[in-house]
Amino acid sequence: MHWPDEAACAASAARLAGHPGLADAFIELHGPLGSGKTTFARYLLAALGVEGRVKSPTYTLMEPYRSDAAHGGFPIAHFDFYRFDDDQEWEDAGFRDVFAEPGLKLVEWPEKAEALLPRCDLRLTLVPDERSAARELRIEALSPRGEELIA
Repeated sequence: MHWPDEAACAASAARLAGHPGLADAFIELHGPLGSGKTTFARYLLAALGVEGRVKSPTYTLMEPYRSDAAHGGFPIAHFDFYRFDDDQEWEDAGFRDVFAEPGLKLVEWPEKAEALLPRCDLRLTLVPDERSAARELRIEALSPRGEELIA
């Protein structure tokens, strides 16, 4: 899928937000620094009715949110494992419990915690165009729920 600009990114996020299966999905966000992973997460959270500033969880590793009542009021955990380098931190922070609970999980830089993460439903890879603001989005469904999300 080609995103010529942020409006296309926002439209894709809004389409995904309208899917009822999203409430318990695990979505990995891949791409180099500056590829738009956090931007996509912000548009998705906004489309799910999350109000206020959506912070990048680069330093906190996880920021919790909740969708609005119109989307079911489900919990959302937005992770960023860019600075993750200690498996014990995973246990100490209770992330195993977060992944065991219902709710949407969005994970930036999942490769940094790959051995600890369950299998994702959907893998989104953003590839920036070096000559413009455009992005290429590659979508892989890795579960039946992921297949439903992209149908």
